[in-house]
Amino acid sequence: MGDQIARAEEFEQQAEKKIGGWGLFGSKYEDAADLFEKAANAYKLAKSWDQAGAVYVKLANCYLKLDSKHEAANAYAQAAHCYKKINTKKSVACLEQSVNVFLDIGRLNMAARYFKEIAELYEQEQKLEKAINYYDKAADLFESEEGTSSAKQCKQKIAQFAAQLEQYQRAIEIYEEIARQSLRNNLLRYGVKGHLLNAGICQLCRGDIVAINNALERYQELDPTFSETREYKLLVELAAAVDEENVAKFTDAVKEFDNLTQLISGEIAYVQNTSTLGNKVPWMRGIQHFY
Repeated sequence: MGDQIARAEEFEQQAEKKIGGWGLFGSKYEDAADLFEKAANAYKLAKSWDQAGAVYVKLANCYLKLDSKHEAANAYAQAAHCYKKINTKKSVACLEQSVNVFLDIGRLNMAARYFKEIAELYEQEQKLEKAINYYDKAADLFESEEGTSSAKQCKQKIAQFAAQLEQYQRAIEIYEEIARQSLRNNLLRYGVKGHLLNAGICQLCRGDIVAINNALERYQELDPTFSETREYKLLVELAAAVDEENVAKFTDAVKEFDNLTQLISGEIAYVQNTSTLGNKVPWMRGIQHFY
């Protein structure tokens, strides 16, 4: 490790001398860029992530001087991946720099990819509002580049976190939109019942039985086969249980569904209960939301 650090420091010093010394404008930054890259690689081998990240930023600046914007954006991304191991704030800052350059040169798909990566960093830290913001930016760019599948993944994350933050109406609108889009694709139609189930449970979390019953009617119109599914039956039974404040009925419906049908992705996320629902049905705190 010590040998790699020494090599990295030597390469970095040589690069700095190149920049500060005399030479043709282009050639000295090209030479410095080559040396900075060698330094960054050596720092990575030594697992000195902070120093590696800092050198990649210097490398990005060299590429900007050379007007090599694609390479500069990639260098910022490399810096971000080094910082990710030790400092989320620095990692996000470098990814933002990378995104800005990619947007400037019209590489929208790459910009979307790194917006999504920023969102994932905030998700790991449970900063859900910020995660939603960046998943939203990523989804917009993916859609503009016909990246339908990637956009859908981002929107599902937005809906999940919106539900956790008690932004149920936003979650409902997203799940319903995804369901409508999925109906237009034979390969995705099977997932429609899961999206409508998610939307329906968010309706329940709002504590408005009239709204959930109206929603169930709309879902049947949207997909006539939905009324034949276990997901539809579950929502009907849960709505009735909430309306009657019947704990046993609610619990039995969830257990029966769980016994007969695997959870859509094998995960359970807990949607926080709204104050309205809590006042109406206190025993429903921690209602399970299926994803």
